[in-house]
Parts: sequence; C-alpha cells; structure tokens
Amino acid sequence: MKNSVTDKSKTNEVELIVGNSNSNFSGVTSTMLQVMSYQKELINLRIMGEHFLPDPSLAISFWDTVKMCRKPLKSGKFRVFHARRVDEMIQGLILKYFFKAKLKLVFSSAAQRKRSGSTVWLSRKMDAVLAMSRRSASFLSDPPTMISPHGVQINDYQAAEDKAKAWEALGYGGKIGIGILGRVRKQKGVHLFVQACIELLDKYPDVNAVVVGAISSSNTAFVEELKRKVADAGLAERVTFTGELPFENIPAIFSALSLVAALSENEGFGLTVLEAMSCEAAVLATEAGAWEEIIRPGADGYIVPVNDQAAVTEKMELLLSDFEKLLKMGKNGRQRVEQEYRVEDEAKRLVDFFRSIQ
Repeated sequence: MKNSVTDKSKTNEVELIVGNSNSNFSGVTSTMLQVMSYQKELINLRIMGEHFLPDPSLAISFWDTVKMCRKPLKSGKFRVFHARRVDEMIQGLILKYFFKAKLKLVFSSAAQRKRSGSTVWLSRKMDAVLAMSRRSASFLSDPPTMISPHGVQINDYQAAEDKAKAWEALGYGGKIGIGILGRVRKQKGVHLFVQACIELLDKYPDVNAVVVGAISSSNTAFVEELKRKVADAGLAERVTFTGELPFENIPAIFSALSLVAALSENEGFGLTVLEAMSCEAAVLATEAGAWEEIIRPGADGYIVPVNDQAAVTEKMELLLSDFEKLLKMGKNGRQRVEQEYRVEDEAKRLVDFFRSIQ
C-alpha cells in the first residue's frame, strides 16, 4: 500500500477516535469504514460505536472514551475526535467541555445545503472543519480548514476481465449492462434513468438495465408506477428492479456494468461515481455532489443538469451509440481514480492532518 507505515511507527496509545453514531447503514458509514480500514495501519484508533464494524475490537463506548481522554497522551498532545455527523459533533463537545476530555475536535462536512444556525454554532466550536469538495466548502459559513475529497478502494472495485461474461453471469439478460444504484426514489433521479431506457433500449437490443437499491414503503407507489411504464413499453424483461442487495454483492454489479448513471437532485459527495469509474464504467451524472469536480466531460462520461430528462436521454444515447468510446471512457475513469481518488491516499492525508493540528 502506497504511503503506508509499519505498526512500529504507531504509538501504543489511542490517538484517534472516530464517531459512528448511526445504526442505519448510510453513505457516511460506508466512507468511514473504507477510510478506517487504512487508517488503522497508520494510527492507533478506536471507533465510538460498534455499528457495522468488521473488527469489534476497535469499538469503544462513550464512557470508555470519557475515561481514556481525561488525560492527554504521554507526548502531551491531545487525541483527535473525528465527527462526520451533527450528533457526533454534539458528542465531541460533551466529551470536551462537560467531561474535560483532552480532545481536538474535527468535523467533516459533505452536505450541500445551507446549514441551520445550530449546526453553524456547533461547527464553529470545532478545532477544524474539513470539506469533502469545493462545492460543499461553498455551503459552509466559514472557509474550511482543508478540502479533502473521498477516495475509493480500487482493489475492491475493479472491472471484470470480460464485462460481457460478467454481465451474463449476473442473469439480467442482454450483452451490455447499464444501471443506477442507490435508494430507489425520485430524489435519486431513478425516474430519469428509467424514462431514458424506455426511449432508447429499442434502438440498442444488446443493452439491458438494472435499478439496484432499497425501496422504502414511502416509495412503493413511485416504483410501481415506473414498473408499469416499463411494462407498457414492452421492456419488463430488459429493465430489472433488483431491490436491495447485500452490500458484498455490489462490487460485482459495478464490475460488470459498462455505464452507470448517478442522477440525484442533491448529494453530499456521491461515492457511486468513483465506484463506477474504478470499475471502468462510463458515468452519466448530474450537477450534484462532487461529481462536477470528478468527471471530465467527454473523457470519463458526461454531466447533465439536475432533473433534465432531455439532457439525460441525449447523453445516454451519445454514450450507447459508440461502444468503443464507451469502453475508452471507462478505462479513462479508472486511470483518474487511480491517480486522484484512492481511499488509502485519503486515509493518509487525514492522519497527517490530525497529527498537524496539535
């Protein structure tokens, strides 16, 4: 692993405590787990909360954190508490100011919306605030201490040696796979993807599509209407709604896809695009999240305005109409991720920063 350090270079004391307050798996959880898997080789850390941890020995309770952090490190430096959610900022402030824990508080902000007054107040109590993209930085009331984009595990997300065979093995039909992944709801732009498929798939008989993700009860009617439209278009066998799949199955889906759409109205960062690019899939994404900063139009894929059906359909047809170019875009995307968006580089950048703020 590039830029890794040996265990001997770590102290015996815990230097970093990472918040893990949400019992529901989310994009923030996924990010934390991916970064943590590399950070644990760089710094002695604990995760405050046991949710979804592959290694339970890294978990630490709030009260154990209180006991441990009443004293500084032997070096005299403070530990760092890394919060990614508002409630974790609150936990950090309680630890620091009520229980007198010797902590430096860092908050990572990915949200792209105007913050409430209470959130602004909390963030101003942090010792440092990190933004995940230039766009998320623009929504902060004060300039961030650092902009640190997310990375992806390129060894977990890589293209199948033969995408056609990999797609066939998944059993969704056709010779070429395209898809949209994430929670199945209007905010994610799933209807835009489905409508583009309805308009285009008759022209491209080798292409089949998947819609991968959980369907909540509040979105059942929305999905049923999409399925009805697909059936009315005679495409029920070519556009598959998989429902929620086990997390460990997702990389195999990405690795077989040739085109991935990410059409959200808004996002925090949006790891989906990096995961797709890492798997050599061309990407079609909206002007949301960090996607405008990641995707090079015409090289890795295309960017379209939010909620613009005509633009989605036009760019999807442009991608599907030249399969050789589609493959080239996928390879370009993989190169970009390897050079700019590896999670191990994100982990090291964060650890270096944490140690610099003492």
